[in-house]
Amino acid sequence: MSRASTPVIDPVELTQALIRRPSVTPADEGAMDVLERHLTTLGFTCRRLAFEGPSGVGVDARIENLYARRGTGSPNLCFAGHTDVVPTGPSDQWSAQPFEAEVKDGVLYGRGAVDMKGGIAAWVAAVSQVIADHAKNGGEPAGSLSFLITGDEEGPALHGTKRVVETLAAEGEVIDACVVGEPSSSQQLGDMIKVGRRGSLNTWITVQGKQGHVAYPERAANPAPVIARLMTRLNDHVLDSGYEGFPPSNLEITTIDIANPATNIIPAEARARLNIRFNPSHTGDALIDWLNREAGAVQAETGLQITLEHLCSGEAFLTEPGDFVSAVQDAVESELGRRPEASTTGGTSDARFIRALCPVLELGLVGQTMHQIDERVPTAELEALTAVYRRVIETVMDRLRV
Repeated sequence: MSRASTPVIDPVELTQALIRRPSVTPADEGAMDVLERHLTTLGFTCRRLAFEGPSGVGVDARIENLYARRGTGSPNLCFAGHTDVVPTGPSDQWSAQPFEAEVKDGVLYGRGAVDMKGGIAAWVAAVSQVIADHAKNGGEPAGSLSFLITGDEEGPALHGTKRVVETLAAEGEVIDACVVGEPSSSQQLGDMIKVGRRGSLNTWITVQGKQGHVAYPERAANPAPVIARLMTRLNDHVLDSGYEGFPPSNLEITTIDIANPATNIIPAEARARLNIRFNPSHTGDALIDWLNREAGAVQAETGLQITLEHLCSGEAFLTEPGDFVSAVQDAVESELGRRPEASTTGGTSDARFIRALCPVLELGLVGQTMHQIDERVPTAELEALTAVYRRVIETVMDRLRV
């Protein structure tokens, strides 16, 4: 393959093409088609993996996912990301329409510019440069490069990366390391990578009482003080004092609902919801067992029925320091002159699922405007990220082959 026949992708143009597909979760709107066309041109074998199920917006949805691979040898370096985006908010408050991908004074505006269509485009562009350089000398990159792209990261994340990882693992697909293109940088491009994330557990609590007149409490059973007792008990419990590289786990009560419009009625039911962000000191199952025990104790003390429903959307994980992490840090430092901090801050990401396959970390754009009105990225930063990704690919592949 000659350099002339090898397309070199422009990261800004590809970012614009992706932004112009209004792929608000769970809609795809052709975003995956845009990506697949570019990867096919670069010689990737693309496989679409679509799964159906609850979308988080009240109806079932079909979630589009893509796994693409170029090469059959090892090592296999994967890039993971998502083409779905969060809603735009009022479009009349944007400086440029959120799905028009307009460039103003060297800055690209649009929903997904930072989180994370820009990151996807930069890695595709970097891969195209790597392939073109090898083709110029009549060769091919050693090993394999792959993409794992989902359309269900900003939603419930039930039918995206989680199910693709399960499918690939069942088939015996080997991925040696993975870079997730989330906007990990804090203030400057490349100042931070994410090597771990806390787990997340949501719990819904219902206390069943008996409605009655407030003047005759002996004829009723008030669930309000019972749920207050339970929530106080949970809130006062210290989960841990931290874990190396992680802050202490925290339990946050996000709502307590009685839904009683009357002033003279003891309510029949009380509900609450909480979220626990936990470090590797815990597992989701262990926390669920603890919550169930606490609720059982209060139920025994009060005699009112307490039911709990749980959803653990991801376990805590940490990619330990080693060849992969240091290779990425070395590559960023070589390209930008700054060595990224290895951090575990922030919310959850699909890296929590990929950890089941291989070591994983996150490296991407500066995240200051993600999920905001006027989400934007300087075009020069997209070009710089492309150069960083190219250096990462070369460095990591060299280290993994040793």
